[in-house]
Order: sequence, then C-alpha cells, then structure tokens
Amino acid sequence: MYHGMLTVYKEKGYTSSDAVARLRGILRMRKIGHTGTLDPDAEGVLPMCLGRATRICELIADREKEYRAVMRLGVRTDTQDMSGTVLEEISDREVAERLGPPEEAAQRIREAAGRLTGQIDQIPPMYSAVKINGKRLYDMARKGITVERKPRRITVYGIEIEEIALPLVTMRVRCSKGTYIRTLCEDMGAILGTGAAMQSLLRTRVGQFALGEARTLDELERLAKTEPESLAALIRPVDSFFAGCPAAACAEAAQKLLKNGNALRPAQIRLLTGSRDPLARDMAAGSCADAGTDRPAAQGQAAGQDGAAGQTVADAADRLLPGISPGEEVVRMYDSAGRFFGLYRRPAGKSLYTSYKMFIPED
Repeated sequence: MYHGMLTVYKEKGYTSSDAVARLRGILRMRKIGHTGTLDPDAEGVLPMCLGRATRICELIADREKEYRAVMRLGVRTDTQDMSGTVLEEISDREVAERLGPPEEAAQRIREAAGRLTGQIDQIPPMYSAVKINGKRLYDMARKGITVERKPRRITVYGIEIEEIALPLVTMRVRCSKGTYIRTLCEDMGAILGTGAAMQSLLRTRVGQFALGEARTLDELERLAKTEPESLAALIRPVDSFFAGCPAAACAEAAQKLLKNGNALRPAQIRLLTGSRDPLARDMAAGSCADAGTDRPAAQGQAAGQDGAAGQTVADAADRLLPGISPGEEVVRMYDSAGRFFGLYRRPAGKSLYTSYKMFIPED
C-alpha cells in the first residue's frame, strides 16, 4: 500500500470521483481520496491522497488554487460555461462595439477583473455540487428547479489578463477554496455589459501541487505496469505537506508514548535541523521540492535549517492547520529511526507537546 500524495492530471470527461475509481484500479488499493472537485469539462491538477495521507485531504483542499481560464464574451448560459443552454447571445461585432477600441477594451476588461479581486461575495451556480436542504444544486437544476442561494465569501488573490482576442479573454486566476471560475466569468461579463461564459478551464496549481508534476491516469497506468519504481518516486511523503513546520525526534526511551499519541515533555524530544531532518533528504533528492509552501521557497528554509526549528511556526501553521493559534509551536515528530509519526503542538507558555494529527506508521 502507498502512503502519500500523488498529483494527477485530470483530463476532460472525468469527474473527480471517476478519477479516484480508476486510480484505485491502477494502484490496486481502496484507500484513496481526492482533494476537491473539478468539473468534468475542466482539466488539470487534482492531488490525490493515498493510504494514511487521506487524513489531510481537507487540508490540501483548503489551499490556494490557480487556474488558467478562457472566457467568451457575448454569451450567457444556464451553466455559466459553454456546455450549457444559451440564454442570451450577441455577435462578436457587437461585443467589440460595446467595449470600444482595442486599448479601451483592454482597460475595461482589466478594470472589471480588478473589481472582482480581493474578498468578495459569490453566489454559487445552480449547476454545482453545493447542497441545500440535503440536495445537490445540480440535481435540482437538471429538473428545471431554481432555488435561492446565499452568497459565500471567497478571496480572489489576483486575476491576470494574459491575452485578449475578442470575443475570447485568457486569464490566470489565483483564488481561495470554493471559488467558481465560471461564476467569475459571468460576473465579469455583467460588469462589461456583454455577458460572458467560461469556454475552458485548466487548474495549474493546488497549494504546492503544480502542473509540471501532474501525470495523466494513462501515464500512471503505464508506469504501474512497466516502471513501478518510477511511479513510487512520484508519490510525495505525507510529512512533505508539513515542511513549513520544524522537525523533532522522540527520544528512544519515550517511543512507547509516541506510538500511543501520548504527550511528550521537551526533554523527551530533540529538535532537528539541516541534514538531520528526515525530510531534507527527500527534498535534496527532488521528490518534494517546495513542499509545504504556496510559493517556491529556499530548500533550507522549507527543511527548517538555519535555526528555524526553534521558532514558533504560526506564520506557516495557521495557514495550513485549523485551530492553531499565533505563537503556538507545531513540530513534525519522528521516532529515533526517522519515521514520521505526526504533528505535535505546544501552546505558548505550556510545557508539554500534545498530539495534533497522527499518521502512525505500520510496524
């Protein structure tokens, strides 16, 4: 059985659940979970959690996401993308006339993007997996039922307009969990007065899981049959997701406490830095570069070098872990043999390290 995270490239036509089902067949294991749905017509990065790593599916799903979207101006559909029924449509010529000369059109499009950046309230589309009174919105939408939806607070960190070739606009979007890119497209079309729908969507990143490392299910199936060692090398170890937290080793005399998830005293652990950190070896080999960060970091910083192991990690942990308070120390805990057992926490002013999330390895 594999334990870790695998970056799958979900192709068009698959639901996220379809991808999980096929990967279970490829790896011949049941304990696999995905980290957030991606529409069947969308493609790109879909991190999968294997074995013990299924415990962090929700943590990965909460991370910042990045997309490359193509928006078509001049059309509005019931699904907010081009797969739906057209509700309103104007010609490409009329789109150009409403937006004005090229320079003016580009300025208006960028201003519209700016109005949708930051913390905004977004109404989820009817064709979505959101539940209301226990029923999926898309099930109701397929029956012709429309219900009132409450707006949800999301964060759009940035919208970069990459290309304008009217009626198409290509843009890169960085956003929080729960953001619907097709709704952003429709809202932008409303601001511009042209209407808009999403033509295509590629997810390029989820947290530290990037497009460059993603593999299609066909590729993974081929590797499983012909190069299983190459497949294993693609799986990030569980502890790499928490690389922003310093590492610590439990004293051999306290191993029984660790195996049972009991509290540990500072005298029973030893903080690790540099090459003594078990994760540093994996990072040096390139198997989990930039792990635990949303943006590239120096390898030494991610591994907890240069004295970082002694500091509190609220700036890293509070973005990664729910319930962690500013000033609280969180460490990756290993046994004396370098096996990762889980995360331990120590609130400011307290003496004991207590278990936060355990990933106890099999003996």
